[in-house]
Amino acid sequence: MTITAAMVKDLRERTGAGMMECKKALAETQGDIEAAIDLMRKSGALKAEKKSGRIAAEGRVVITLNADQTKAALVEINSETDFVAKDTNFIEFAEAVAAAVLSSGVTDPSALANVALASGQTVEEARAALIAKIGENIQVRRAQLIEAGDGHLATYLHSNNKIGVVVVYTGADAELGKDLAMHVAWNNPAGLDESSVPAERIARERDIQLDIVMQTGKPRDIAEKMLEGKMRKFLSELTLLGQAFVKDSAVTVAQLLKNKNASVTSFARFEAGEGIEKKQENFAEEVAAQARQAG
Repeated sequence: MTITAAMVKDLRERTGAGMMECKKALAETQGDIEAAIDLMRKSGALKAEKKSGRIAAEGRVVITLNADQTKAALVEINSETDFVAKDTNFIEFAEAVAAAVLSSGVTDPSALANVALASGQTVEEARAALIAKIGENIQVRRAQLIEAGDGHLATYLHSNNKIGVVVVYTGADAELGKDLAMHVAWNNPAGLDESSVPAERIARERDIQLDIVMQTGKPRDIAEKMLEGKMRKFLSELTLLGQAFVKDSAVTVAQLLKNKNASVTSFARFEAGEGIEKKQENFAEEVAAQARQAG
C-alpha cells in the first residue's frame, strides 16, 4: 500500500513523532493509523517528555465515591485545550485515575504515576499512551481523598466539569449538604474559619489595610478600630463560616448551620487550571514566524 504524505502528516500531528518514524510505522501496519499508533506506543514516553513543556491549563475535575459514600476521590487532570478535555478518551482516563485514587489511597501525583489502573496499565503508562493518541500534553495535576469519618459527604460538580467540591458535614440533611457544596463552588472560601487562613495572608492584608487607614489622618485609636473592622470584614468574606449563604444572603453559613444544628468539618474544592498561567497566543505572530521559517 502507498503511504501518502497526508497519512504521515496525520500520524505526526497525533503522535508528535518524527516523519520517518511515522512513515515506517504506517508501512509496517499497511497504512492503518490506529495500528501505527499502537505500534509507536513504546516511544510514547519520549512523546510525553516532548509535550511536557507545553502548558496544560484546561482539563476537568472528577469526583468518585465508594459504594457507601464514606470516601470520595477528588482529582484534577489537565489538557492543553478544552476540546481535548471533552474527548471520550480523556474523560475515561480521568475517571480511571479517580477510581485508582479511591481504591489505593495514593494522592501524590508522582507516586500515583506507578499505581495500576483497572486496565492493568499504570497511570503513567496510560497517560503516555493517551498523549500519543491525542497529541496534547496531559497532566495528572492533583488528587485528594476525603473521608466522612463520623459525618457525611456532599459533593457538587459544576456542569462544565471544571469545578468540583466535597464537603464533610454533620447534623444536616442531604439537601443542605448539597447546598453547602454548591456554596463552596460558587464563593470559593479560602478556609473553614479564621484559624484555617494562613497567618501570612492575614498579616499581608493587615499591612495593606493599616496603610489605607493611616492615610485618612484619623486619630490612632479611631484608626485602630477602623482597621479591626476592615479585618473582620476581610475574614468573614474569606472564610466559609463567615460568608453570606449563597441561597439566603440574610444569614451567614455559620448562622445557617447553627439554626440547623449542623456543622461542617472540612471541605475540598478543585477548579481546573486555577493558578496555572495560561500562554497568551498571538495568531498573527505565529503565522509570521511560520512564514519566516518557510522562507
